[in-house]
Amino acid sequence: MFNLRTHERSGVRWLLAAITFVGAAALMSSVTVPLHAQALGWEGETGVFVTPMAYTAGVEGQKIHAVTAYHYFNAGSVIGDFHEASIEAGIGKRFEMGYTREIHVEGSDSALSGLWQNGMDIFNAKAIVVPENLSKKNWVPAISTGFIARTGSRNVGNSGVLSKDKTTIEGRSNADIYVVGTKLIPIKNASPFAALVLNAGLRGTNAELWGMGGNAPEWTAQPFGAVAFAFKGPGKSTLIFGSEAAHQPHHPAASDGKTPLALNIPTTMTYCARIIPTPKQHLNFDFGVAQIAGQIAPGVNLKARHQVGFQVSYGF
Repeated sequence: MFNLRTHERSGVRWLLAAITFVGAAALMSSVTVPLHAQALGWEGETGVFVTPMAYTAGVEGQKIHAVTAYHYFNAGSVIGDFHEASIEAGIGKRFEMGYTREIHVEGSDSALSGLWQNGMDIFNAKAIVVPENLSKKNWVPAISTGFIARTGSRNVGNSGVLSKDKTTIEGRSNADIYVVGTKLIPIKNASPFAALVLNAGLRGTNAELWGMGGNAPEWTAQPFGAVAFAFKGPGKSTLIFGSEAAHQPHHPAASDGKTPLALNIPTTMTYCARIIPTPKQHLNFDFGVAQIAGQIAPGVNLKARHQVGFQVSYGF
């Protein structure tokens, strides 16, 4: 019989092994290739599909560079749909900060869909502490630290947290604090391959599924990583195909914010593609399939095992 948990663990092992292999390749790389355009991730920070990268939204020669994005994710008939609008400001070459508004459309499951309520505000900031290729050493990755803060998370255990007058659902706040390293590894004389990109980090979080699953009972350290392959596309376009993994706290919190619910949340896996039409326009199109959660407890199936999302980012 197909074992979901075993499949997820093996997927994470494969991804981490790939990151290790590509990291070894980075030690032998002696050529630099600029990453022409950065896209915003799910929560507004410069990232892959759902996890942050060490790069920022800053652009050479601009003191402030603004990037906007629209994100859509179909989380299935139980959880519902998510729409997000983001604005991010790159400050110089090493800082960024931004805001994202999330809007949720309720699913159609009469028993479970009410656990996901509308609305969440997301704030983020990031700083590069080690620039890529520091001191002309091509093996040095970019290393950044940042945070993501969410207010008004009204999902799962938080869906029962009422305001003081007990007339509205107030929800809770949660956050991530992370450190992440990213390395772009150019590939010479191997057309249509252009580069390999590897990304790995560690986040401290008290959120479940970036707040979409409510809060976790306590702060924990959770790893994440990604591997991507960049190709030269038609004209001057670039095509990037990759996969990422983000480990989640095992259980969301109940309405008291402390008691773990008997729901087992698996590692999130995504398979995604990014299209950069031209380096002259800071425009990106992202498409992805995410494995979120299926049977998380006896009789509880979230039906979110192969969910589709897309996003578009544009820099001014």
